[in-house]
Amino acid sequence: MKTLQSTLLLLLFVPLIKPGSPTQQDSRIIYDYGTDNFEEPLFTQDYEDKYLDGKNIKEKETKIILDEKSLQLQKDDSVTPPSTKKENDANLRRLDFTGNLIKDIEDGTFSKLSLLEELTLAENQLLKLPVLPPKLTLFNAKYNKIKSRGIKANTFKKLSNLSFLYLDHNALESVPLNLPESLRVIHLQFNNITSITDDTFCKANDTRYIRDHIEEIRLEGNPIILGKHPNSFTCLKRLPVGSYF
Repeated sequence: MKTLQSTLLLLLFVPLIKPGSPTQQDSRIIYDYGTDNFEEPLFTQDYEDKYLDGKNIKEKETKIILDEKSLQLQKDDSVTPPSTKKENDANLRRLDFTGNLIKDIEDGTFSKLSLLEELTLAENQLLKLPVLPPKLTLFNAKYNKIKSRGIKANTFKKLSNLSFLYLDHNALESVPLNLPESLRVIHLQFNNITSITDDTFCKANDTRYIRDHIEEIRLEGNPIILGKHPNSFTCLKRLPVGSYF
């Protein structure tokens, strides 16, 4: 088990994270946000050369990139921080916990991170989402085990700055409710989504409504046949990516 040195800046919420079984960890390390006009704002470490095909997770190191506004912890078997709490943790803008063994996060975990803008929890073992910080512009929880019942109806409702939402490669049976108007990119591919309604992305009672900000919705790899739901996309400037036949 790896222990972070006490001299590092640590988050208040790390002790609330419960690790899962190491035998269940997903070995993926490289992922693409999938948009032509979106420059990844997170961390630019090049893992491909060092980790090759990413299959041998035991040889991977924990990568820590740290400054006053960013914290990245990746591919660690567990995180055991000292009890010291830093005052400037609340100033964090970016947090990346990609590829750990996180199985559960308590609702109060992010309550003191009111300035957090980018939160990445990809490639873990999450079954549900906690309450999220209000100023998020990017949330990435791809490659987890999240089902629809693990996302509360108001999880995204008040995130008025959220532009990029990545929930692909999970176990969702439906599109999350109350997606904010600010969203530009929604990735839901490779879940278990079987149906959508006229209110999923649009407003059934307002035929003039246009969802201006949406640039990309990905639904491929789901059981749903999008061609059976033509009225669900009338407010979109671009049709979602997915199966129509």
